[in-house]
Amino acid sequence: MNKYKQLAMNTAVFAIGSFGSKILLLLLNKLYTHNLAGADYGTKALLENTANFIIPIVTLSIAEAVIRYGLDREFDKTEIFTSACLTELAGMLGLVLISPLLTLLPYADGYVLYLIIYIAASSFRQLSSQFVRARGMVRLFALDGIIATLTLFCFNLLFVSVMGLGIMGFMLSVILSDFLSGVFLWVTAKLWQFFNLRLYNGEITRLMLRFSIPMIPTAVLWIVTGFSDRLFVRYMDGMAVSADVGETAAGIYEASSKVPNLISMVSTIFFQAWNMSAITENNSKDRSNFYYRIFSAYQSLMFLAAAFMIALVKPLSAILIDYSVYPEYTLAYKYTPVLIIAVLMMSFNQFLSSIYTATQKTTHSFWSSLAAAVTNLILNTVLIFYFGVHGAVAATFSSYLVCYIIRIVDTRKLIPFKVHHMRFVLNLVILFAMSFAAILEPSFLLPFQIVLLLFMCVFNAQAIVQTVKKVLKRG
Repeated sequence: MNKYKQLAMNTAVFAIGSFGSKILLLLLNKLYTHNLAGADYGTKALLENTANFIIPIVTLSIAEAVIRYGLDREFDKTEIFTSACLTELAGMLGLVLISPLLTLLPYADGYVLYLIIYIAASSFRQLSSQFVRARGMVRLFALDGIIATLTLFCFNLLFVSVMGLGIMGFMLSVILSDFLSGVFLWVTAKLWQFFNLRLYNGEITRLMLRFSIPMIPTAVLWIVTGFSDRLFVRYMDGMAVSADVGETAAGIYEASSKVPNLISMVSTIFFQAWNMSAITENNSKDRSNFYYRIFSAYQSLMFLAAAFMIALVKPLSAILIDYSVYPEYTLAYKYTPVLIIAVLMMSFNQFLSSIYTATQKTTHSFWSSLAAAVTNLILNTVLIFYFGVHGAVAATFSSYLVCYIIRIVDTRKLIPFKVHHMRFVLNLVILFAMSFAAILEPSFLLPFQIVLLLFMCVFNAQAIVQTVKKVLKRG
């Protein structure tokens, strides 16, 4: 099977698995909205974000190294998995030792033990699923995603909706779902066969840690970049020139990100498949052309997806945001178009990060992420002060653009591949023109949007068609 067809098949498998999961997650959001009071819903989000913040630190992001070296035929999978398991066990022990510090978090009061078990269960599942993917068992990986989301939904239905356990019910649901998912993978994929203390290799462990440790601050920095704007919008009330700040403005900004999350979902599905191809094709003679073809088609598809979402931003927002529960969010769609472009930039950055993974240059990923985070914090301070939510949107886009510029220059030094910069710039200009029309929304601008949309379809068709031909080619 040719590498283009393999990538397409893996993407399709991940898409099928993710589709069922995303439907269940939408139902989960409805469940949380109706069963958790406003304060509890906020506490749930804080505990969830805290766990996501701590996991890469205590696990040393070793799961990232598992996918990198597990896919590499030069390394023994048993040595890789054994080293990763022992690293995570050491990390969990460290978490228990420093757990008294978690009591300093006011929102964690009464939930510290649950938070520790939550982190342990999630880390266990993450490591197991990444190793399954490293073994090329993509169908099992996708099936586990559906099963894990289904069990999460059922446990939430029981603990949160029926038993009314609130935040504790949410945390119990995640713990049980992730733990059962890990057990399911250990049994079906026979992961115990790859854990052997006698085959522990200290040199392999050091190699994996040199790769994964720079991923820790990278993960933390992306969390900072993703959530700092929300904090600024919420807590600059009374300090900013703009009146478009405060708790309600933060809620509107959160709501405006629901449509852009669809772009993120598509990007993540593709990235799971692409990351595998990037690693396995790292030493191939044709890798530069392979990267060029895939990146060109990927950019074209994502630009088209973004264009259609901007054109349909108002009806999409009405579907994803429950205006009957949150009537103040009816204007959230006005911030959405530029956020769609920002998330689009983030998806391109994610693609380019695969080059750092394949070439084992993860420190480069850290420095580019640091540049994005610093840019985001500086611009948030200035732009939100004067322009409120619009300033937060502009800061988010600008930080991701800075990261893209750094990475598109840097990654092509590691793997030279052709990039159509003028096509990229023109696509961006058209998207901003469509965004302007969508925000103003007078009826006479509708034909203008349709013309731009049709132009983008024609303009981006060639790169997509060429790659499709590669997929359909025999061999």
